[in-house]
Amino acid sequence: METIVLRADEPGAIERAAEMLRARKLVAFPTDTVYGLGALAFDVEGVAALYRAKDRPSERAIAILVADKPMVDQVAEHIPDVARRLMDKFWPGALTLIVPKRSGVPDLLSGGSTIGVRLPAFDLTRRLLTLTGPLAVTSANRSGWPAPRSVAGVLEQLESRIHAVLDGGATEGTPSTVVDCSRLPPSIVRSGPITEEQLRVFTRLA
Repeated sequence: METIVLRADEPGAIERAAEMLRARKLVAFPTDTVYGLGALAFDVEGVAALYRAKDRPSERAIAILVADKPMVDQVAEHIPDVARRLMDKFWPGALTLIVPKRSGVPDLLSGGSTIGVRLPAFDLTRRLLTLTGPLAVTSANRSGWPAPRSVAGVLEQLESRIHAVLDGGATEGTPSTVVDCSRLPPSIVRSGPITEEQLRVFTRLA
């Protein structure tokens, strides 16, 4: 397939990207960390296509991005108190929280009873999410390759595998910190921009 590049500063580009996502097409876009590749969170076929485009092993979970805190309720069965404290302090931002998964979230995203969720600190991404609802999003790379921070980096790895890239310029971040809040004490699953020292102020980590 031909991969279309949509310039985010052109009128209607974000709306077109959202329309493509709602039509079960794979679209990459910038976040506050790296470029992500998204599909509608509740679309099993779209999520499966996302795994195929990345050559991603099916046992590796994919997190969900939301436009605001209330949207978390669409994908989480409940939000533990420790997760709420971390959300209040670090969201929007580079922190993914693992919480109990709501019924209806595809098992393909996470085979267990939990799901990762994040509110990005990038206006463009949140505008897109407002139009689409929760998106299953993973870095826009082939599995095991570096996470891209530019459109060129996305195309180098995924051109002809995805339908479009929303060009919002280069990103400057690194993949988010991941904290499992589904059990006590919570634990860091992946280190990232938000450090253990910062997190310890608000919770007792394992």
